Amino acid sequence: MDSRVSELFGGCCRPGGGPAVGGTLKARGAGGSSGCGGPKGKKKNGRNRGGKANNPPYLPPEAEDGNIEYKLKLVNPSQYRFEHLVTQMKWRLQEGRGEAVYQIGVEDNGLLVGLAEEEMRASLKTLHRMAEKVGADITVLREREVDYDSDMPRKITEVLVRKVPDNQQVVNYSDSRTAEEICESSSKMITFIDLAGHHKYLHTTIFGLTSYCPDCALLLVSANTGIAGTTREHLGLALALKVPFFIVVSKVDLCAKTTVERTVRQLERVLKQPGCHKVPMLVTSEDDAVTAAQQFAQSPNVTPIFTLSSVSGESLDLLKVFLNILPPLTNSKEQEELMQQLTEFQVDEIYTVPEVGTVVGGTLSSGICREGDQLVVGPTDDGCFLELRVCSIQRNRSACRVLRAGQAATLALGDFDRALLRKGMVMVSPEMNPTICSVFEAEIVLLFHATTFRRGFQVTVHVGNVRQTAVVEKIHAKDKLRTGEKAVVRFRFLKHPEYLKVGAKLLFREGVTKGIGHVTDVQAIAAGEAQANMGF
Repeated sequence: MDSRVSELFGGCCRPGGGPAVGGTLKARGAGGSSGCGGPKGKKKNGRNRGGKANNPPYLPPEAEDGNIEYKLKLVNPSQYRFEHLVTQMKWRLQEGRGEAVYQIGVEDNGLLVGLAEEEMRASLKTLHRMAEKVGADITVLREREVDYDSDMPRKITEVLVRKVPDNQQVVNYSDSRTAEEICESSSKMITFIDLAGHHKYLHTTIFGLTSYCPDCALLLVSANTGIAGTTREHLGLALALKVPFFIVVSKVDLCAKTTVERTVRQLERVLKQPGCHKVPMLVTSEDDAVTAAQQFAQSPNVTPIFTLSSVSGESLDLLKVFLNILPPLTNSKEQEELMQQLTEFQVDEIYTVPEVGTVVGGTLSSGICREGDQLVVGPTDDGCFLELRVCSIQRNRSACRVLRAGQAATLALGDFDRALLRKGMVMVSPEMNPTICSVFEAEIVLLFHATTFRRGFQVTVHVGNVRQTAVVEKIHAKDKLRTGEKAVVRFRFLKHPEYLKVGAKLLFREGVTKGIGHVTDVQAIAAGEAQANMGF
C-alpha cells in the first residue's frame, strides 16, 4: 500500500480538522469471481466500408477462468456442439457461483465483430436452450451497434445467465413476507452491514471492516455536506485494508444541481490524488451501471460514483442494477483451496436464544463445517481451548447442514456455557492444534501520529475479529517513529492471549494515532504458560 494513504488520515485526525460527519461506510457481502468490463455506448470506429482496418473496437481477450464467455455466434449448432456449449456454460456458472455473462458477437481475442439481426435472434434462441438445459434463465443486459466491414447494421449483445429465474429487481420487505421466505425465493443475496459514520464510533467501523471480511464497501456521502473529516478517514480505512469500494452521494433532492456537481468534483479530486490512484466513474445511465459493475470486479482501481435520493427515488434504480449485475469478487478456485484446509470459524457475535441455547455468529475462514461437528473454541483467558459440538447451522435465517469457507452463519451450541465465550475467539478443528500468543511482531506503517511513536505506547490492535489493547515493547532498529515511517514492532497483549496467524492484516489506533501492517512473527505459548506471559 502507498504510504501516502496517511494523507487521508492526517487531514481529518488533527485537532480542528473538521466536523466528524458526512462519511458513512456500509460493508457489502456476497461471493464470487471476477468479470471483464467493456466499453460503453455505441462504437463507430470499427473497419471502414472499404475493408481497411481503422482501430477496430476490442474487449480484453477472453480468459480461460472466470464467469465471462465470448461467442461470435450460436446459430443452429449440431447436437454434439450443443452438448459441448452446455458443458461450457456449466463451467462459467460454477466460476461465477451461479452467474455468468455471455458476450454474443465477440471473438475470443475480444474483437467486436457483431451480428446481423437474424443471426443475433438465432444465437439468443440457442443461448436460451442452453440455459434451460442447466436450469438457468437469461436476461439481456444491453445491446450495442458496431461497424465491422459491413454495410448492414451489426450489434453485440451482453447477456446475464443466472442459475435461477431473475427479474432484474431487488426484493424488499414491502410485500409483508417473512425474511425466511425472501431468502428462499431470492436469486441473489446481498448482505449489508451498516457501520457507524461518526468518529466517536470508529472502533465499530474498524471491527466491521476487519472481522466480517466484506467483499466491498459502500462509502455514503451526503450531497449537501460534501467531503467531511470522517469521509477521508473511512476512505483511508478501505484503502489501508484493501477493501474495494464504491461511492453513493445521497440526499440530492435537498440540493441544487450545482451543489451535487461540486460534491462529485471534490470526490473525483480525492480519488485521483497520489494516496488513492483511483479512476472515478460517474454512473448516470443503466448502460453506465452495467459497465461499472463489470469494471469494478475486473479492476481494483475503478470506483463507481452514484448520485441518488432515497426520498424521491432518483437514480435508485441504477444502484439496484449495479448490485444485481455485480459478479462475485472472489473466484471459485480460491474458495476451493480454502475449503481444503482445516475448519476455522471466527466468533463475532454471541447470543442466548430461548429453547435453542448458546448461539454464535461469525464467518467461516477456512474448511467446511457441518451439523454435529466436534470443534474446539478458544483461547480462554488462561489460553485453553474447550471442546464443543455444532448442533445446528443457519444462513440468512434459513437452516442449512453445511457451511463452506467464506460464508457467514450462526451456529447453535446447545447448552455450552455462554460465559466462557467472547468476541475474538475462534472455533477450529481439533486436528489443527491451534497456537496462541501474547507477544507478536508486525511490520507496520505509521499512518498518523501527532508527535513520535515510542516504546511503551499503548494502542488498540485489530487483527481480523481480534480487538485488544497492546503495548509497544520494542521498535526494531529505531528509537521512535514519525508519521509515514515503517518499522518492525513488537507488541504485547495486556489482557489475554489471542489466536493470530503470520501474514494477517493488522490495524492499530489510539486517539488520533493510526497505523497498519501485517503480522510477521508470533511467539507461541502453551496453555499453562498463558497467565505467566500476560504478567499475572
